[in-house]
Amino acid sequence: MLTYKNNSFKIELVKSGQLSLTENVRFFLNKIEKNKHLNAFNFVFADDALLKAEEIEGKIKSGKHGKLAGLVIAIKDVLAIKDKPLTCSSKILQNFNSVYNATIINKLIDEDAIIIGKTNCDEFAMGSSNENSFYGPVLNPIDNTRVPGGSSGGSAAAVAAYLCDASIGTDTGGSIRQPASFCGVYGLKPTYGRVSRYGLTAFASSFDSIGTFTNSIEDAAEIMEVISGYDKYDSTSVVEKVPSYKVNILNLKKNLVIGVPTQYFSTGLNEGVKNKILALIDNLKKDFTIKEISLPNMDYAIATYYILTTAEASSNLSRYDGVRYGHRSREYTNLDKMYKNSRSEGFGKEVKRRIMLGTYVLSAGYYDAYYKKAQKVRRLIKNDFDNAFNEVDLIITPVTPTTAFKLNEKSNDPLEMYLNDIYTTSINLAGIPAISLPLSTDLQGLPIGVQVIADSLKEDRLFQFGKFLQDKNLIKRIS
Repeated sequence: MLTYKNNSFKIELVKSGQLSLTENVRFFLNKIEKNKHLNAFNFVFADDALLKAEEIEGKIKSGKHGKLAGLVIAIKDVLAIKDKPLTCSSKILQNFNSVYNATIINKLIDEDAIIIGKTNCDEFAMGSSNENSFYGPVLNPIDNTRVPGGSSGGSAAAVAAYLCDASIGTDTGGSIRQPASFCGVYGLKPTYGRVSRYGLTAFASSFDSIGTFTNSIEDAAEIMEVISGYDKYDSTSVVEKVPSYKVNILNLKKNLVIGVPTQYFSTGLNEGVKNKILALIDNLKKDFTIKEISLPNMDYAIATYYILTTAEASSNLSRYDGVRYGHRSREYTNLDKMYKNSRSEGFGKEVKRRIMLGTYVLSAGYYDAYYKKAQKVRRLIKNDFDNAFNEVDLIITPVTPTTAFKLNEKSNDPLEMYLNDIYTTSINLAGIPAISLPLSTDLQGLPIGVQVIADSLKEDRLFQFGKFLQDKNLIKRIS
């Protein structure tokens, strides 16, 4: 098996006859089989992937291939692929197959990516550990006794274990960045609306973003260039033209000012994680201006996030009622009991918890006290970032308070689990882009990520900065 640093290099190997795409796909399929214990995949499309590899290899040799030709990619099981299962890792959708492709799937196929399967995740993308799946927990490839992070844990684990070249995940409050940090890979959450959500099963519609897990910053830039852009089927998608992220990746702005928010380095942050990130910041002083900044409303981010997202979840998940599709209980005597029993049997504990929380904050007498107030705080948090980006070009923070925790360590304490998202949720509240970059490891060899945040639609700046760090060996893929 030949190695390749990014997909552009892979295409050159195929052109020169040094790499066979079908053999490459077989290599990944064998690795998936040997690593079944990780439980990273819900479904593997072996026959489809092999046929596609043969077709795309011919395109590469004829010079008529797409931008992602031969890229072997896994898809989080919350995105629609026509005639394939779409379960959201939930019993309630156990036997459901999609009748259409999500926009992002069409874009990947049009540029000749090879879809190898669908990855495991927390049920309906609700969780921070990938322990809330109907198909069982995903294991961290670095240490199988620990979680890979969530909710896109299967997508992160698949890339970290080299079961594919790249994967697609979703990020509602950190569900790409946190597992990327725990597994030691690159994880990008783009600006809200930069990637169409058409065909994404909604958790919280005003928060959900689709992004990437990769082994290099170059692949992240190339995939984002393909999947971004306006979509008439998604009214929230951004109309602004997508830059050439790949071409512009070396055009890092001179005299870059990097903000370091004091609120992200206070009580609760593991000393080992803190010291590694501060060491990086100290190293950057040779090339950039480092400026201490304040994001004064960050203390309210977790509470605001869980009020608003659970409210949206309770609304979005009301469609799973046992009538039109999905699980229907066999134990009922009237319509009301059919609804109740179907949802009780079909949803897992965490999903039920969030539906109940969301129903409560939207209920009469509590709407103004919780939901309406949280919307106002969301605006204040967005203002904090707007003010910060008037002074700085990028912001550097931790991704998570700790490295990957043990399986079942936080399962019985929902509040402690929710606090694991303390450094990521504010970015979703503000709708801005951020990336988790693999920085280092702790004393136990567990990956530590660093979060870099940019202003709206400034993904190119994240790629440029990531490329600088990668070329300087200040970050590296953890294996």
